[in-house]
Amino acid sequence: MNVAARESTRGTQLFDEPMSKHTSWRLGGPADRYYVPANLQDLQQFLAGLEDDIELIWVGLGSNMLVRDGGIRGQVIAPLGALKQIHLQDDGSVYAECGISCSKLARFCHRQGLAGADFFAGIPGTVGGALTMNAGAFGGETWAAVRRVTMIDRHGNLVEREPREFDIGYRHVVVPRAEWFVAAVFDFEARGESEESNIKQLLQQRNATQPIGLPSCGSVFKNPPGKHAAQLIEAAGLKGFCLGSACVSDKHANFIISNENTSASDVEALIEHIRHAVAERFDVELETEVRILGEPA
Repeated sequence: MNVAARESTRGTQLFDEPMSKHTSWRLGGPADRYYVPANLQDLQQFLAGLEDDIELIWVGLGSNMLVRDGGIRGQVIAPLGALKQIHLQDDGSVYAECGISCSKLARFCHRQGLAGADFFAGIPGTVGGALTMNAGAFGGETWAAVRRVTMIDRHGNLVEREPREFDIGYRHVVVPRAEWFVAAVFDFEARGESEESNIKQLLQQRNATQPIGLPSCGSVFKNPPGKHAAQLIEAAGLKGFCLGSACVSDKHANFIISNENTSASDVEALIEHIRHAVAERFDVELETEVRILGEPA
């Protein structure tokens, strides 16, 4: 692995960086270039000097992506350790940068006496990832709490936008420009005197029903309208089913588990097998929640 210092920036550019180190499945070939900015201003400088024709790929906790074994040819931006500012604003809203984990956002709001943010504790990703896909858990969705967002374009320019400027749906957000999320302002209600946080109970529920601690990406498939993907997969007889060394979790059928011998191609083949089996059995087309990136080996 080579490390190069980029003139006028303080972040770190890595070359041929194994994406298996940065995804929760612990899979993926190398990224040609992998940049970790020092802070938001450093990221702006870096993007201002970047070639116009190179593809940008943003990675947070890597919990909602499958990177193929051949790796990524573009420029990966990894703001996890850099864009981590979070604070309560004078009007009671919460400012959080995209590198903040969703669980940290939930805990911060709890300490500030705010209600309505507990569900974020169940999202295994960052604020940036949650904004990108309208992530949700325990009946809550990210964009229901968003007042405005700060975007960055590929030249490093910042602009604030409101939710009405985006096409937002269930696990679905369309950004109509070449821009990416770097921060958001959230509105939450003050917690009543008799109202207690239920973060602990929600996490206990999650731990009892999901394979926490094993390599996975979280939920692989979106829930079809009026149905649950996990129930369909289990009813198709696939709970615990394996292809190669990628296996459907025997605890929650919408999770795929990997191990040290698993390849990204194993996981992708299992995803397609599940889709085909559910479509054949129930005439339901499952849509992936996980993003599949990069090139085959």
